[in-house]
Amino acid sequence: MLKAILFDMDGVIVDTEPLHNKAYHKMFEDYKIVVDKDLYESFTGQSTKNVCTRLVNHFSLEAHPKDLELCKRSHFNSLFETDESLQLLDGVYDIIVDYYNNGLTLVLASSASNSTIEKVFTRFKLDPFFKAKISGATLKASKPHPEIFEKAAQLANAKQSECIVIEDSTNGIEAAKSAGSYCIGYDSLHSKNQDYSKADLVITSFKQIPYQKIKSLI
Repeated sequence: MLKAILFDMDGVIVDTEPLHNKAYHKMFEDYKIVVDKDLYESFTGQSTKNVCTRLVNHFSLEAHPKDLELCKRSHFNSLFETDESLQLLDGVYDIIVDYYNNGLTLVLASSASNSTIEKVFTRFKLDPFFKAKISGATLKASKPHPEIFEKAAQLANAKQSECIVIEDSTNGIEAAKSAGSYCIGYDSLHSKNQDYSKADLVITSFKQIPYQKIKSLI
């Protein structure tokens, strides 16, 4: 029986990827490193902390990963306040309201930092619909490790088999399946070079998954 929906945020609820992309590349310039396309795309779905640790190791930087993390976050926060293009993804607000009104428990499980999550939820007034929010940046392991979805299910007071995860990244889908949940892969116009083969269902629009359709998926 379906009890809870576990939402990723970036690429599912809001597309902050362009802002993250700009912030990361400003940080790359600051540290004079050249990150190719393949390496950058492998970061999708991972926490900034994990990405910065990988960068320090990959480029043998003398800086501490926390220095890179703070640098990137500073650029991102500045862009968040000034870039007016940031909006909720098409149809996601309606589906959040639909699920909430039909009694499902909603939990956010995002690799974004707590500060970014709070900025997004405040800007778009999403708090009334969600029982809990988890930042992967506060956990020991990062996606594709299942820890974040295991904790999200606990906060929803639901078994993994009673949860549906909505994800847009290879790492997120792998994490959801490793946790033991049904996973809907959201292949949007913003998704780039992600592998949806492990998802139980792949969609291109939230109109494809109203409550009346998903209530019988598990």
